[in-house]
Amino acid sequence: MKLTKSEHGPEAEGSEADVAGETLSPRSDMSKKSERGKKIKAVQDPRVDVRPMQRDDYEDIVALQLRCFPGMEPWTERQFESQLDAFPEGQICLELDGQIVACSSSLIVDLEDLGNEHTYREACDDGFLGNHDPDGDALYGIEIAVDPSARGKRFARRLYDARKALVREWGLRRFVIAGRMPRYYRHAKKMSPEQYVAAVLDKQLRDPVINAQMANGFSVRSVLRGYLPSDGESLGNAVLMEWLNPDYVPREIRRRRGGSGNVRVAAVQYQMRPIKSWDDFAQQCEFFIDTAGEYRSDFLLFPELLTNQLLGLVPGDRPGIVARGIHAYTDRYVELFSRMAIQYNVNIIGGTHLVVEDDRLYNVAYLFRRDGSVDRQYKLHITPSEAKWWGVDAGDRLRVFDTDRGRIAILICYDVEFPELARVAAARGARILFIPYNTDIRQGHLRVRYCAHARCIENHVYAVLAGAVGNLPQVPGADIHYAQASILTPSDISFARDAIQAQATPNTEMLLLHDLNLDVLRRTRRTGSVRTWLDRRRDLYKVVYQDAEGEEII
Repeated sequence: MKLTKSEHGPEAEGSEADVAGETLSPRSDMSKKSERGKKIKAVQDPRVDVRPMQRDDYEDIVALQLRCFPGMEPWTERQFESQLDAFPEGQICLELDGQIVACSSSLIVDLEDLGNEHTYREACDDGFLGNHDPDGDALYGIEIAVDPSARGKRFARRLYDARKALVREWGLRRFVIAGRMPRYYRHAKKMSPEQYVAAVLDKQLRDPVINAQMANGFSVRSVLRGYLPSDGESLGNAVLMEWLNPDYVPREIRRRRGGSGNVRVAAVQYQMRPIKSWDDFAQQCEFFIDTAGEYRSDFLLFPELLTNQLLGLVPGDRPGIVARGIHAYTDRYVELFSRMAIQYNVNIIGGTHLVVEDDRLYNVAYLFRRDGSVDRQYKLHITPSEAKWWGVDAGDRLRVFDTDRGRIAILICYDVEFPELARVAAARGARILFIPYNTDIRQGHLRVRYCAHARCIENHVYAVLAGAVGNLPQVPGADIHYAQASILTPSDISFARDAIQAQATPNTEMLLLHDLNLDVLRRTRRTGSVRTWLDRRRDLYKVVYQDAEGEEII
C-alpha cells in the first residue's frame, strides 16, 4: 500500500480513527465492559463471521479500503497475494451477512531485530511482508479497517480479539502496533512527540487513538519519529504500543517442557535370538539403553512384544499357556526398565509386554519416564494371529502422555492402521507417535510402515517405528521377524525429501538416532504447502471418541 494513507484531515471524535495503518473505534474501545468471548460469539452468529482472508477476497478488500480511505491507494494485488503467501493466518476479515465489512493485516517480527526506531516501510516491507519471521516474538499489526456503515458495532474489537487469540496460539510474547497520535499537530509548537505522549499518559491531554488503545489493553513502549512521513496530523510520528500475552512462556522454558526445539529420538531394531536366562535379556536391553543415553537421547523405543524373547524360558505345552506364563516376569521387567530410565536419563518406551489382569491377557506398552514414573498403553486392536495363538484381549482407552519433551502417544503396531486413533492423539496435543511393532514378513511390515506415514501426513506429526528382527525357532507364533525401523515426517519442503528422516537397514540389529524439530513441525502445520490438519472438513465428517471418561468429538 502506498504511504499516503494518513493524508486525510482530522477525524471527528467518536469515528473510526486511522492509526498509521491501524484503524479502531475510540468510542467502542473506550467501553469498560468486558468483551471476552466476543470472537467465539461472532463465529457462531449466522450473520457475523470472523475468518482468514482468501485470495478471491481481493476485490472486496479493495472496495472496503476505498470506502474507509477515500482517494487513497489500496493494496495492490501483488501486495495482497504476498501477504497471504507469507502469513495467511495474520490476514483476517469480518463478514456481516456475507459481505466483508472489516479487515486487518499482520505479520510476525522479532521486535529486538526490528528495533525501537523503525518506519512503516521497514516494519512491513512496504506491505509485502518480506520480513515476516515465524520465529519472531511479536505479532505486528499494520492495518485494520472497518466500513463506515458498520462502525459502532465493535467490529474493530472483534478483530483485535482475533489477533490476540493468534498471539496466544502461536505462543508469542506480545502484540504490537504503531498507533497514530492525531491530535499532536495541535500541540507540536509547545511539545515534543515524547512530551505529548507523556501528557496523554498523565491525563493532562486526551488523544482518541492512544487513549482508545490503552483501553484495549495496550501500553506505550516508545515514540517512533519519522514512522509515516505522510501522516500530517501526527507530523510523521507514531506511538509504538504493545499488548503482552498473559499466557506467554519463554522459549527456554517451553523447551524444557517440550513445547519447542529439538527432540532426540532413538529406535532399536532389536534382534530376537534364543537366550538362556533373564540376565541375557537384561544385558541385551541395557546395551541399547546405555548407548541411547550416551548419545543424550530424549526417547528410546523398543519393538512390540520385546519380552517374547523370554518365551523360550517359560514352560508350557500350548502357546496360550506359555504367553500367560510370561506375566511372571512383569515385576522384574518394570523394575529393570524403570531403573535404567533413571540411570541413563532417557524416556523409554519399553516395547510391549504380555500382562495378565483379572484372568485376561493384554498386550501393553510401558512408558518409563526418566523421572521414575511409569505409564501404560494397552493395545486397542488385536490381530487375528494374537487372538489365535495367545488369546489376547483389547484395551479400551487411548492415552496421550505428558513428558519432559512434550506430549506423545503410543500406537501399538496394528493400532496405527486405524486412522481415527492418530487423529484423536493429535487433537489431544501429541506431536510424536511412537509405534512399536512386530511383524513376521515384509508385507506385514509395509502395512505398518505405509499406515504410519499416512498418519504423519494426515495429522502433521512425527512417527518413530521400531520392530524386531531375527528368529526364535522354539517359540510358536513368534518364530520369524521382519523389520526396518524408521523415523517419519509429514511430506513437505521443510522435511526430508522422501519424508523419511532416518531408517535402518532391513533385518539388521541396530540403533537409529535422529533429532526432530518441533518448531518446524508447528510452523509448517499452518504454513506448509498443504495443511491437512487445519483443512479438515469437520462440517462433513468427524471422529467421535468414547471411553470410560466420556465422549469427545474431534
